[in-house]
Amino acid sequence: MSDDSKFKVEGKLSDNERLKGQSRLLRGTITDDLKDDVTGGFTADNFQLIRFHGMYQQDDRDIRAERIKQRLEPLHNVMLRARLPGGVIKPEQWLVIDKFAGDYTMYGSIRLTTRQTFQFHGVLKPNMKLMHQTLHKAGIDSIATAGDVNRNVLCTSNPVESQVHKQAWDWATKISEHLLPKTNAYAEIWLNGEKVESTQEDEPILGKNYLPRKFKTTVVIPPQNDVDVHANDLNFVAIAEKGELIGFNVLVGGGLAMTHGDHTTFPRKADDFGFITLDKTLDVAEAVLSTQRDWGNRVNRKNAKTKYTIERVGVENFKAEVERRAGLKFEPSKAYEFTSRGDRFGWVDGIDGKHHLTLFIENGRILDYPGKTLKTGCAEIAKIHKGDFRLTANQNLIIAGVSAEQKATIEALAIAHGLMQASVSNQRKDSMACVSLPTCPLAMAEAERYLPAAVTEIEGLLAKHGMQDESIIYRITGCPNGCCRAMLAEVGLVGKGPGKYNFHIGGDRQGTRIPRMFKENITDTEIMSLLDGLIGRWSTERNKKESFGDYVIRAGIIAPVVDSAKDFYD
Repeated sequence: MSDDSKFKVEGKLSDNERLKGQSRLLRGTITDDLKDDVTGGFTADNFQLIRFHGMYQQDDRDIRAERIKQRLEPLHNVMLRARLPGGVIKPEQWLVIDKFAGDYTMYGSIRLTTRQTFQFHGVLKPNMKLMHQTLHKAGIDSIATAGDVNRNVLCTSNPVESQVHKQAWDWATKISEHLLPKTNAYAEIWLNGEKVESTQEDEPILGKNYLPRKFKTTVVIPPQNDVDVHANDLNFVAIAEKGELIGFNVLVGGGLAMTHGDHTTFPRKADDFGFITLDKTLDVAEAVLSTQRDWGNRVNRKNAKTKYTIERVGVENFKAEVERRAGLKFEPSKAYEFTSRGDRFGWVDGIDGKHHLTLFIENGRILDYPGKTLKTGCAEIAKIHKGDFRLTANQNLIIAGVSAEQKATIEALAIAHGLMQASVSNQRKDSMACVSLPTCPLAMAEAERYLPAAVTEIEGLLAKHGMQDESIIYRITGCPNGCCRAMLAEVGLVGKGPGKYNFHIGGDRQGTRIPRMFKENITDTEIMSLLDGLIGRWSTERNKKESFGDYVIRAGIIAPVVDSAKDFYD
C-alpha cells in the first residue's frame, strides 16, 4: 500500500472542500433556491454546486451597471454545458436543442465549444428544470460537465478511418460513464426523480469530496491532435494496427490555466506514461483520477490540478502509484506522430462509402445572421439527415455519414444558409476565441466579439507581406483560464483588462509547444503593429514551409518554453 499522507498538502482546506463535504452529495439547497422567485440567482454554496450539474450562473455584464443604477439585481441566468462524449449527436436530438435555444434562451443561439459539446446561454431560473427535462427526454444530460469532476470526454472527431474512430469513440463513452458521479442528486433536483437518502449512496471513484479541481480527459487518434492533448489531465492516444485499435499511449498532467501575477501557476504539457492494452483502459483512467483525488492540493485551489500534483510529487512517483492502483506496468510507448490539429473542411470520404461534411462555424456560435442563416440551415439539414452530427473540439460541426444520394441535397442546403463559404481564409479557420464578455464572469477582455475583426486585420497583414495563403494558429482568451487553449497557439492572446492582453508567441502547429509571453498588458493596436513586423520578417527570412511559431523560435525572437514549471516566466 502507498502512504498517501506522504504526498498530502497540509493546511486549512479551501472553502470549496467544506461546501462539497456538506453538500449531501451535490444536493445542497438547490431545490429551495429554485422555489425562491425573489431572486434570479442562487445563494451561497449553491452558486458553486450547480456547476456539478453542468451550469454556471452568469449575468449580462453589458447591462449590469444600468440595472444597478435602477436598483435591480444583475440579470441572473445560467449557461448550461451538455455532456456529449466525443461530440456525437443525432439529428433528432439537434432539433430538440435547436427549438429550446430559440424558445427559452435569452440569446437564441447554440454555442459549440472547445470541449466538443454545445452550450445554452441565458437560461432564466423558471426554465431551468424544463431545460434539463427536455434534454433528458432527448437522451442528453449535463452531469459533470463542470465542477471538480471528470468533465466531458473528448475524442478525435474527423477520422481518417471510420472503424478506428468508432472504436475510439466507444472508449470515450465508456470512460465518461465510468468516471461519472454516482449521486442521484441530478435526477432528484432536475428530473423530479424519487428522492433517495444520501446515506445510501456512495462515490467509490470520486469520493464524497469529489476531486480537488476539474479534470479533463481525451481520446485522440493520430496524426490529428484536434483535441489538444496537452491541455488535458489525462489523454489516451489511440494506437492502431491494420485498421484495428490495439491500445493507448497514456499522457498525464497537461493543463493551460494560470493566474495573472502568480508564478506558482503555469501551463504545462502532459507526460507520456507509456502504452496499455485496451482491457486496461478503465483501470488506468480510474487509477489516474483516484491518485489525483488523494494526492491533489485541497488547500490552495490555484495549485489543485493534476499538473501541479505531478510537479510536486514527481512524475515517477505519480506513475508508480497509477501502476499500483491499476495493477499493471506501463509498456514502452508505441510510435505515433501528430501532424496537424485543425479540422478538415468540406467533404471527406469515409472508408464505408459514406461522406462527411465539415462546416466552419466562426466562434462556434450558431445563430441566424442577416444573409447567413446558420441556425435555420442546421435545423433544415437535421430534418433530412440520416447519419449523425459531430461537434469538434475546434468549435465546428460535421455532418457525418451522408449517403451518396443525399450528398447534393445537404450541400445545397449548407450553401443556401451560409454554412459553406468558399471565401473563408485559412487564417479564419485556424483562429479561435472563448465566449468571454458579456456573459462570462471571469472575462477581463473581449474574445469572441473581438475575434472576427482581429482575424480580418491579420488577413490584411498576411496579404501585405505576400503570405495570404498561409495562416497562424491564433487564439484569444478573455482571461488566463485558457478555455480556447491560447497557451497552445502560435500566437496566443490572454486577456489582462479592457482592451489589454498578454501577447504570447512561439507555439507550434502540432500543439506540442507552449508559447512564451512576448509583451505584457498591451492593446490590440500594439499587438497588430508587432504582428506586422513579425509577419514581415517571417515572409522574407523563413525556411521553406516553416511555420510562424517555428520561425520565431529559430530566429531567436523568442526562446522556446522547455519546462514551463521552471522557465515559462523567464
